[in-house]
This record gives sequence, structure tokens and C-alpha cells, in this order.
Amino acid sequence: MSNLKMKEAALIYLDRSGGLQKFIDDCKYYNDSKQSYAVYRFKILINPSDVVELDAELGNHILHQPLKAAEVFQSVCFIAVKTLSLIGQLQTETQINIVLKLSHLPPLPSYGLDLCEFPLDYTSQRFYMMQGIVIAMTTVTKYTQGARFLCSDEACPLSKGFQYIRVHVPGATESATIRNDFLCDLCASSLQEDRKFRVLGDKQIVEIITTKALHAFQGSSNNQPFRFQSLTIFLRDESVNKMNMGNEYKIIGIPTCVKTSQTAVCIEANSITFCNAKVPSGISDNFRCLLSLTSSSCWKFTAILANIFASQITPPGTYNLLKLCLLMSLVQITDRKKELEDCLDILIITSDTLLADRLLNFSINLVPRGIRHPVSTEIFPTLSRNKYGTGAVSIQAGSALLAKGGICFIGDLASHKKDKLEQLQSVLESRSITVYIPGKKFGEDIDQQMTFPVQCSFWSFVDMDSSSRRNAQKINTLIGQMDCSLIPANLVEAFGLLINCNESSPCHPFLPTVQHTLKKAINPEGLLYVASRQFTTEDFEKLLAFAKNLNVEFSLEAERMIHGYYLASRRIRTDSICGSKLSASALKYLVSLSEAHARLNLRNEVRKEDVLIAALLFETSLTLKYGATVFCVAPNAVFPFELYNEEYLEQRDLYLTQCQQQLEQFIATYGPGTTIFSSDE
Repeated sequence: MSNLKMKEAALIYLDRSGGLQKFIDDCKYYNDSKQSYAVYRFKILINPSDVVELDAELGNHILHQPLKAAEVFQSVCFIAVKTLSLIGQLQTETQINIVLKLSHLPPLPSYGLDLCEFPLDYTSQRFYMMQGIVIAMTTVTKYTQGARFLCSDEACPLSKGFQYIRVHVPGATESATIRNDFLCDLCASSLQEDRKFRVLGDKQIVEIITTKALHAFQGSSNNQPFRFQSLTIFLRDESVNKMNMGNEYKIIGIPTCVKTSQTAVCIEANSITFCNAKVPSGISDNFRCLLSLTSSSCWKFTAILANIFASQITPPGTYNLLKLCLLMSLVQITDRKKELEDCLDILIITSDTLLADRLLNFSINLVPRGIRHPVSTEIFPTLSRNKYGTGAVSIQAGSALLAKGGICFIGDLASHKKDKLEQLQSVLESRSITVYIPGKKFGEDIDQQMTFPVQCSFWSFVDMDSSSRRNAQKINTLIGQMDCSLIPANLVEAFGLLINCNESSPCHPFLPTVQHTLKKAINPEGLLYVASRQFTTEDFEKLLAFAKNLNVEFSLEAERMIHGYYLASRRIRTDSICGSKLSASALKYLVSLSEAHARLNLRNEVRKEDVLIAALLFETSLTLKYGATVFCVAPNAVFPFELYNEEYLEQRDLYLTQCQQQLEQFIATYGPGTTIFSSDE
């Protein structure tokens, strides 16, 4: 009686949810097909809340005994087919393969599977929900959805018909579906597969890690040993290719135990949902007050941010230019758009690599996807053999894809080999990486290739005082140009910003840094400055999270200024022999810099004042690469004065206003519409 009641409830649910009509439509497709089927597969969408409200026992079966619940729906569907004459070829109930797809699970702790907890429950054969980031995936291969077997004894009644049907169930291996040692229940003769009725489906294996494991890649482990383990997800049929490398997903599935060379817990995926990042509601009160006090200027707020940023690593007022660029790069990392031009890549030339390393490492810990590339691993995807013996190739993500929507800090550029630097240059230019899969090496008939978008910003530095650099012969340089002969010129060009951080320069006074280092050695956990207590690390995290989710648009005058500067700068850096030194991507970097400064100001509109900062930063970078030109910018143009008080901020505003006038004059002289431009230009 209980079973009959659940079947009635299943039929009512199918009718109310629209599932019955979809089932009838699917039956019509099978009935109209000229192909003969041994197994008829039907996908039924289940909302557990609605089912529990309708019939608690059926809902309990779906949540805790999904295989038995599928049998209930199988029986209901078979009766419907026979009663309504939906499929003429269908003979037995076992030919119907029901797949229940759940929309969600109850938001209760017992339905969650925490990848950090041990041991994992893989014996209950029920649904769990887990969440993780994709770090590896295989190519798509085939598996057996269902097969027909016949008794080998022709005199046996079961040597015909569709009495022996085997279908894949969650957690089953291929050998559980297809084997040669099955026996007939009637005469005990061996069963033989009727191969022309074998039904194949698509299969893909994905590995995920919990979000907590990302801390291992953020350089915050204090050199302590750590270990984390990935969880294997089996995707089948309509779920194949629904997960992308580096993305975070919520997965509903059934844990199972798979025995390979070693026993491993895997998840048979049932449904997949992409996880959107949480958008913060606002910023801290201290930053809100600061924003209000500096609202009369378009430059003061970001100047103060750069001045006080990372005061745990370097004293306020030092390395302001670098800190401003880091903050701008941090607010440009988001997956709000599908375009990849938002990224701001930074290459730093410094004589103090230790301080630069600490500063960059501190910065990447302020965003969820800040990845410090471990030297023992690969930056970009690599290939390996799949450990589950399915014949598929496993593609490991690498640091760049793991940093999706964030920062990939690759350390000292000199620590990477030539071929890796060439690969990095290609990725910086194209924002994608193509993985070639040789067929012969991995047992395939043909070669394959897969292309992945690279959606992160790259940070790196170069030691200007390295032994190889000191021993290298200096080449003749132009005014303002840095000797970057040890770095491939195309790679330097591929980085959006080149920043010179020389600690002995007026921009980076030496004494405050020494005093800061000594004080931190005495009191490592102490807050040495008032700014550190007023604006905490958590305040900066909230600020960056809020700023990077702002949608910004260019004002008309800002758009005109940025195009005018780009065309004028391209004009004066073009010669008849080498052509233009500005690539087409230069305009994208200018746009990205302008947007970043507007976001850092917590504005939705890009103004000409933002374009000025972008132009000064970009021109400073161009000067380091190619030398100074007509539009001559001082190395400390963005921070011409040490920011001690309001008076110095006012002086900086006046200086930047003069720079803006010079930029407008430069555009008027060399920009579009001037006599210098030819008709073709």
C-alpha cells in the first residue's frame, strides 16, 4: 500500500509540475524514431520541497534513497506508456531508465559535504551538496548508458526479448554494466550482449578543491607544510562540458567509492550550479567619511589610499606610485564582463626584491583569487594521464587559470625559463592559452586541442641589481629609458605597466623604510601607524570588493581625451623604419587604467581627471621602455610631493591641474585634426 501511495504521489507531481507532458513529448520522439532502442532514457526534474509537501514518504525516498525513488517513477512511467500507448516498441519496465535531476537540497548541515572534513560519507548512496573550484578536467569520452543481454541457450525463453537490461547507476564502473560473467536466472547459462542495442553516453571527469584550499596558494602559510586533496566529480551526458576551469560551482551528487590503484571517494554529479561572487553592500565608516571629506577633488581620495595602503609592509608615504598601481589592478579584476581587456598586468623593476615581494604578497591576500604561483608547479595548463583508467587525458589548470577573476603573482621574472617566458608573452597578448593533446601519446586516433581564456592579471618583478645584470654590458639608452636588455623586449611590451621602484630615488626615501623594518623586527604584530588602526586590512578588503563591482561608463570629454592622447602618443612614437611603438592593446590599457581610477574613487563615471592619471602612468611606463618624448613626464608626476597633510594634497591637485593642461595642449598639437596628421591617419 505504501508503494502504491508513492506511485500515486509521483503521478500527481508529474502532472502538476509539467513533467508528465514533457515525458509524453519524449515518448513521441522515441516512437517516431526509426531506430530500435533497448533502453529509453527519461530525465525528470524534481523540486524536493514540492515533493515533500505533496508526499513526505516519496520526498524522503528521493533525498535519502534516490535509486529506490527512481524505481517508483520508472513504474509510473511504464504504466503511462502502456496505458496511453506512447511507445509501441517498449516491452518491459526495465527498458525505462529514469534519471531524477534535483533542483536543490534542503539548506541543512546534514545535506552538505564539507571537503575539509574527514571521513567523507560514501556508503549511504544519497544526495549531498558540495562546493568547489575546478582545478582539472579530462576530455570527453564514452560510457555505456545501457545494454541488452540475451541467454546464450537458444532453447531458453529468455534468449529473446528484453528481459535482461542493464543500465548505469550512480557509482557504477563500466565493468558493472558490461561484463561476460552474467548468468541466466532461468537456466544458468551465460548471458551474451546484443551489441547492436548498446546505448552510449558522454562522460567527463573533473577535479575540484574547496575554496579554503586557496589559502595554500596565497603565500600566507608562514612556510608551514600544508596538504589538501581534490575531489573527483563524474559528469555524464547533459552535464558534460558544463564546468569551466577555474570557476566555482555548487554540485549535487551521490558520493561513491572508486577503486583504482588506490581507493578514492568520487561524486556522481546530478546537477551543477555556477557560484556567483557575493557583492558587498558597502564600505567601512572610516572610508565613507574619508570619501566625503575629499569629495571636492577627483585625486585626493586615491592619493590617500595609496599613501596609507599596506602600512604593515612599508611606511605610509613610501612606494606610493607602486601602491596606487596595485590598488588599481586589484579593482579591475572581476568576471562582471566576458571581455578580457580589463586586466592590468604589472612588471616592477626594483633593487629591493624582498620588499617588493612582501608588498605584492600582502596585496594578493586582499582578494579571493589572489594566487602566488608556487615555483614547483606550472603557471599554465599541463597534461597527464587520467588515473581512473578511462582513456581520457587529464588537463591540470595551473596557477593562471586558478586565479580566474583575480591576480596571478609569478614572482621574479628571472626565475622562469625561456620557453615559459615565451608562453607568458603569448598569453599576455592573446589572453588565452591553447593546450595541444597529441593523440598517439594518449591512445587517441587524432590530435586534439583545447583553448582556455585567461582571466587574471599578472604581477611580476625583476631584480635590477642581480649579478647577471651587473655583469651585462650596458647598452646606450635614451633619456628616461631603463636598461631592460635582460628581459625580452616583446615580453616587456606585453606587460601593461612597467614600474621603476628604486629605493634610493626621491620617490622612495630610504630612511623611513629602514626604521619601519627595525620596528617590525622588534614588534612584528604591532600597528606602528595611526593609519593602520583607522583603516584596517578588513576595511581595504571591503573597499576593493565593493569598488571592483562598480559599473563605470566614460563621459564624453573623457572619451575624447583618451582617444586624443592615444593617437597623439602613437604619432610621436612612430618612425619610418620600425613603425609605431604603441600596439593596438595600448588603447585597451589606457581604458582599463582610467576605469580603475574611477572605480577606486567609487564613481560610476570615468572623468577626464581619471584619464589624466591613466595617461601619466602610461607615459611613465612608455618612457621607461622607449625614452622620453615631446610629452615629457617626470618619474614622480603622479606623486610629486610627500603627502604629509592637507596642504600637500592641495599642492598636488594644483600640479595635476597643470599636467592636465599640458596633456590637453599635447593633444591639441599632435592629436587628430591637427596639421601634423596626414590624410591617411
